[in-house]
Amino acid sequence: MHARIHRRDWLRAGAGLAALASTADVVAGDSEGDAARRESTVDARPEFRFCLNTSTIRGQNLSLLEQIDVVTKAGYDGIEPWMRDIEAFVQGGGKLDDARKKIADAGLVVPSAIGFASWIVDDDAKRAEGLAAARHDMEQLAAIGGVRLAAPPVGATQQAGMDLQRVAERYRALLEIGDRTGVVPELELWGFSRTLSRLGELAFVAAECGHPGVCLLPDVYHIHKGGSDFEGLRLINGRVIHVFHMNDYPAEPTRESIQDAHRVYPGDGVAPLSTILRILHETGCRAMLSLELFNPEYWKRDAFDVARTGLEKMRTAVAKAFDGD
Repeated sequence: MHARIHRRDWLRAGAGLAALASTADVVAGDSEGDAARRESTVDARPEFRFCLNTSTIRGQNLSLLEQIDVVTKAGYDGIEPWMRDIEAFVQGGGKLDDARKKIADAGLVVPSAIGFASWIVDDDAKRAEGLAAARHDMEQLAAIGGVRLAAPPVGATQQAGMDLQRVAERYRALLEIGDRTGVVPELELWGFSRTLSRLGELAFVAAECGHPGVCLLPDVYHIHKGGSDFEGLRLINGRVIHVFHMNDYPAEPTRESIQDAHRVYPGDGVAPLSTILRILHETGCRAMLSLELFNPEYWKRDAFDVARTGLEKMRTAVAKAFDGD
């Protein structure tokens, strides 16, 4: 069961959805000239860059600085760390300025990080605590050069029928904290959740929050797990997606029973990655493609080999999408 969206809510969101919708070039019924421009856009070399979400090598139990070394050696453009690893680094006596320098000297960027603040919950006190935690995370992240922080529906994953208009208001409050810290919260889709598990719910909250800095964080696996069709990405302005989580999933187990641990390298599963990447490109998305896996088999391997293989698989997926086999 998913959060209910009443007809009047969709009507009220119509104008906002227009802002989120893709350009007219990708809308059915365009002219021959529009179609030609679309074809030209699709054939253009995509401007995606590549990032490693450190969950992919979480099982190797590396420190933050060791993770940076692996990402650098493997040849990525960016690193997407987890806030708990940044916190552990600080608690262990590490200096955030040192981490920032190491990242900058390596030529890396930090386009995003993973946090778990309870910004969405109904309980006022817990939500206040969550917003304070988010601000703390944002300040730490900014100190190492990070610019975005994941905002998943922590605390609402088991809550069905949540009022999405209130969720939009709460996301705006989080965005306003981001205005003060310089770190943008990314509204993240979680396919296993009863709230914000579908692309339509993400689009509604983004349209109704009324903030110009809205930012979405979709994920191949989570879109599949939540039951949305990947074609729904056509209705979202790709320019509000700055990071896109890349992975793949096998044909079995079923969507209903598949779990994070079943994620595999891009190209090793059955996800329509070429279609996904082409849709993203058509809608103006030039995101950092961030490899996010939780596969325990990969955690048994050398971290560099896992990271390097993942980068090669992502590059191959992009080449296949735009150059063909």
